[in-house]
Amino acid sequence: MGEYDPHIHVEVKVVRGEAVVRNMLAATFGLAGDLPSAVATGCGLRVPYAMTSPRPDHVTCLPCREHARSEHLRFADEIERLSRLPGSSVTPAEAQRAAARHRALADGFSGREG
Repeated sequence: MGEYDPHIHVEVKVVRGEAVVRNMLAATFGLAGDLPSAVATGCGLRVPYAMTSPRPDHVTCLPCREHARSEHLRFADEIERLSRLPGSSVTPAEAQRAAARHRALADGFSGREG
């Protein structure tokens, strides 16, 4: 974080980001902790949280875009795999919809629409 970095990055945990967890806890319990001032990114840097985004159209760091793309594809495969396990509370149809959403996000990070 020493030098000025004009790029917008993604959190290293782009699929399970800290802000998502914070929002879920706030909605469930009515309590919210402070957001971190700096976070690890997909490209290996540590940047101010304000310089990150989970949205493909905002991320300008190319290594972070590739990281986010691979993470969303990996998570889509994981969702589908877990839905096929015996006793899963997620139906295959629900998993397919969630996986499709993550694959669409991956396409957005690759620069393709679709």
